Amino acid sequence: MSNWLYILYAVILGIVSWFTEEIVTFVMLGVILIALNNINSTLKKIYLQNNERSNNEDK
Repeated sequence: MSNWLYILYAVILGIVSWFTEEIVTFVMLGVILIALNNINSTLKKIYLQNNERSNNEDK
């Protein structure tokens, strides 16, 4: 997913949390979203490195 989609999610969560007065929940969901994004990007890097190694070994 692209960054603009994360920004859209953050804005929607922010608006909902403002009306429901759940600011702490908004902050915690933001932290979880950032952590999941970091895990996803790290796993993608590992996957690409493994594919490069396996392609080099096949040659």
